[in-house]
Amino acid sequence: MNPALYGKQMEKTLNDSNPIGGSCHCGSVGIVLLTSRNAADLHPRACDCSFCVKHGASYISDPQGSLRIKAQRRDVIGEYRQGSGNARFLICRACGVLIAVVFHSAAGCHGTMNSRCIEGTITLGKPEAISPGQLDSEGKKERWVRLSAPIVELDVPSC
Repeated sequence: MNPALYGKQMEKTLNDSNPIGGSCHCGSVGIVLLTSRNAADLHPRACDCSFCVKHGASYISDPQGSLRIKAQRRDVIGEYRQGSGNARFLICRACGVLIAVVFHSAAGCHGTMNSRCIEGTITLGKPEAISPGQLDSEGKKERWVRLSAPIVELDVPSC
């Protein structure tokens, strides 16, 4: 992984973390999860909502880590909201791949990476099924804050 691609702040963090990187299918949107945990300790969470099922998504994150999303062009990241509208699903407009989900709270921006975007061969922990539809809006927010990366950087060109 090229630390320069992810900026100076993330470059420093890369030295102390295990970067798990990937991108959408066309490469227009890159993503990296910086975690101090081993990949085998990260259990992809397979959401059972119809949107995630239809995208084949499962998510990884680290509450002590950070997430960086970098787009090549400003117009390439699309956003979708459903249900309570609290979470923003980030999708590459060029190839349609669901990259990540972010959530804003009073504590800041939290995010999870779609594990299906990982490039290279890594062994993650056993997948876990989750059912957010069974949680009320406050329960969903609490779960987001507890499980997701609390530092999310979205690097999108201004022009």
